[in-house]
Amino acid sequence: MPLYPLAVHRFSTTHELGHAAGARAAVHIAQAIEERGTARVMLAAAPSQLATLQALAASDVDFSRVEFFHMDDYLGLAPDAPQGFGNWLENNFLSQLSQPAAFYRIDASRPPEESAAAYAEAMGEAEFDVTLCGLGVNGHLAFNDPPADFEDPFAARPVLLDDVSRGQQVDEGHFPDLDAVPAQAITVTIPRLLHARHVICSVLGIAKRQAVADTIAREPDPQYPGTALHTHRDAHLYLDAGSTPDGADDE
Repeated sequence: MPLYPLAVHRFSTTHELGHAAGARAAVHIAQAIEERGTARVMLAAAPSQLATLQALAASDVDFSRVEFFHMDDYLGLAPDAPQGFGNWLENNFLSQLSQPAAFYRIDASRPPEESAAAYAEAMGEAEFDVTLCGLGVNGHLAFNDPPADFEDPFAARPVLLDDVSRGQQVDEGHFPDLDAVPAQAITVTIPRLLHARHVICSVLGIAKRQAVADTIAREPDPQYPGTALHTHRDAHLYLDAGSTPDGADDE
């Protein structure tokens, strides 16, 4: 597979990072609307994304012309659980937009295989204009934990979450303990996430520093899912002071 340079952008504060990443996303979305009348955007749901999403929400994008999707959600939570990623995006992003936007949610109430197939159909085969993603402590993209499948033939699938991913949810304050974190989720696969014109990956905090270092330094390796970003022609990594590894230079 062809490999491409991974653009790395470093910032001193979360606010600066979010402003820059959100502004880049807004430019790409507006360009898609100008070219085709609509835009398709894949979203991650996590506190690390909040500054970027807030900056995007404050932009002058015509959100009535945007279709939003999200890259994962838990199985087994109550429909109104605030930890559900669809709910998180509704509360922290979509409700802040200047115009109502289309939002295609994963229906986690259905049987897992049926839920994944239905979401694959909802996404269709067209590429996203922008994928806004993060990076897990274990390097995961969405809930594609290591070893991740870089050539998965499915667009979405049910997965078992590894303990590192589940522990991250506890450490970030979403659940009181590991037993409360669902063991299963629906995730959009890596090939479908990266079927996008532009990828903007916002990563915050020292807990992610090693994952960032591996993502930057290593060639694509399923044990380090973030390294799949090297296979995308326009992937940008936005880092704050905590997540920036020693020796990482802007590119």
